[in-house]
Amino acid sequence: MNLPLQMRDAVVRRIEALLPDALLLLVARMGIAAIFFPSGRTKVEGIITITDSTYELFRTEYALPIVPPRLAATMATWAEHLFPILLVLGLFTRLSAFALLGMTLVIQTFVYPDAWPTHLSWAAILLPLVARGGGIWSMDALIFPRSRM
Repeated sequence: MNLPLQMRDAVVRRIEALLPDALLLLVARMGIAAIFFPSGRTKVEGIITITDSTYELFRTEYALPIVPPRLAATMATWAEHLFPILLVLGLFTRLSAFALLGMTLVIQTFVYPDAWPTHLSWAAILLPLVARGGGIWSMDALIFPRSRM
């Protein structure tokens, strides 16, 4: 379809009005939180008691070089709880997204190197949050007015 330039611009403006950046960033925050938070919940019982099976998993299947399994299990479990909650709130969005992006890179490199399509999709959600922040529909925008940009 070959629309005149003026008509194409009008269509693009209409789409941009229906899908503002704030909405796209909100959906990204919720979407990535919905991936990481449930994963964190599988590693605990009760509120935040890390299970023995989680420590065993980090000792065997998730074994990382340099980082001791018990420390890695604790850090990953806390990260999978804390950063998704912060993303849902839109609080410290860039930091939270960057932390989960780092975690994704560690998982990709050391744990599941063949799962790159999944990890690439996570990175595609996290990178705009690192670059743009939480958007105007976030606590960051209320607390740190410069983050509205």
